[in-house]
Amino acid sequence: MGLLGSIAAPVVNFVADKSTIVVFAGGLAAVSVLVIVLNVLQQQLFRNPNEPPVVFHWVPFVGSTITYGIDPYNFFFRCREKARAKTTVCLGTKGNDFILNGKLKDVNAEEIYSCLTTPVFGTDVVYDCPNAKLMEQKKFVKFGLTSEALRSYVPLIADEVHDYIKRSPAFKGPSGAINIPPAMAEITIFTASRSLQGKEVRDKFDSSFADLYHDLDMGFSPINFMLPWAPLPHNRKRDFAQRKMADTYMEVIRARREGGGKRDSEDMIWNLMSCVYKNGTPVPDKEVAHMMIALLMAGQHSSSSTSSWIMLRLASRPDIMDELYEEQIRVLGADLPPLTFDVLQRLPLNSQVVRETLRMHAPIHSIMRKVKCPMPVAGTPYVIPTSHVLLAAPGVSSRAAEHFPNPDHWDPHRWDGAGAAFKPEDEGEKEDYGYGLVSKGTSSPYLPFGAGRHRCIGEQFAYVQLGTITATM
Repeated sequence: MGLLGSIAAPVVNFVADKSTIVVFAGGLAAVSVLVIVLNVLQQQLFRNPNEPPVVFHWVPFVGSTITYGIDPYNFFFRCREKARAKTTVCLGTKGNDFILNGKLKDVNAEEIYSCLTTPVFGTDVVYDCPNAKLMEQKKFVKFGLTSEALRSYVPLIADEVHDYIKRSPAFKGPSGAINIPPAMAEITIFTASRSLQGKEVRDKFDSSFADLYHDLDMGFSPINFMLPWAPLPHNRKRDFAQRKMADTYMEVIRARREGGGKRDSEDMIWNLMSCVYKNGTPVPDKEVAHMMIALLMAGQHSSSSTSSWIMLRLASRPDIMDELYEEQIRVLGADLPPLTFDVLQRLPLNSQVVRETLRMHAPIHSIMRKVKCPMPVAGTPYVIPTSHVLLAAPGVSSRAAEHFPNPDHWDPHRWDGAGAAFKPEDEGEKEDYGYGLVSKGTSSPYLPFGAGRHRCIGEQFAYVQLGTITATM
């Protein structure tokens, strides 16, 4: 009691004549300081030598969340420089390979993203089903994006862009100003719905469907990673929109089946309606509807942001715009006939503008995986425990000077000829995860559509959509 009493006595004397509020505030401050001190000591003195080091932070639980959220790429590059002398496996292409090509028994995407995506997409699809079933669903969608389908989409996309320009007041007159992000969001949703979703769905986007899409989109709010069930206004609107949109797709599917199932287009609904799982079960109409919602939502975010960046970058480089126009005159002729899939392949600079924009402005900067089994890190003493979440940032390698000289300079001509001095993302080792051979992306620093089993299956459509929009605009 001697030492304890000598410490406690001054504290008792201090609080004896203080109000409850002062005592509570003082106690809270003392506990906060103690927690911070213990957190710092744990990082500096009592760190587990078998676990990877963490980025230094003051407040536990919050950690580096705020600095990461303000500017992810700045955070990544700062950490990269600090860690360069300690470890290399999780930097650049090696880190992408370690995480994105992790074995199914070791890493899991469903546990990370299901809480966010299932209320938006619907049940029994994407991350709300076993991985084997998801791979089958990806196969259905991928094989619906045939070369014939992609060919048929180019004139549809071009027509939608022309119609938008004719209708929009911003394009009236010889010159003017336009708010690029909302305009490109509308163009990409119109072009995607007309090509992938079918004419019935596209016609609905002029009225109530656009509002439903907006309410569904709000369901991707970051808070829903933790509280997807919370009775918040945006979640109530999300749930209503999901039910309404699913019912709309169900009506389209029902009408097509009642009409005898005769195809009149190459859209994705027709494709999914005829698909059968490996166990012999036809894809239920409900799952077709939910997959169509997922296809719409997943593709819209990446194409909308990328097309906006393309327009903004071109606005800052009128010389590139002149080159694009000259390229079309040279390939198509002075009368500029309607765009086709074959013509699009003969516009290399147009394609390079898309690639360079994706390099600098990747739609997704962070890709996460839940660790399911302890993962040894080759060449280090580290073992990543199952309590951890892995995060890959392919956009870091695509902005790294060792892969792309002068990486912060937007230069479509860096892709001239054979392209950059590295293997493209579709070359190298390939693997079939259940939906056809895809590149593992182990050697490429350019992975705007991810890699491994969860690589985006819509990348070819994205290139066609973005290339057609750019050429038409």
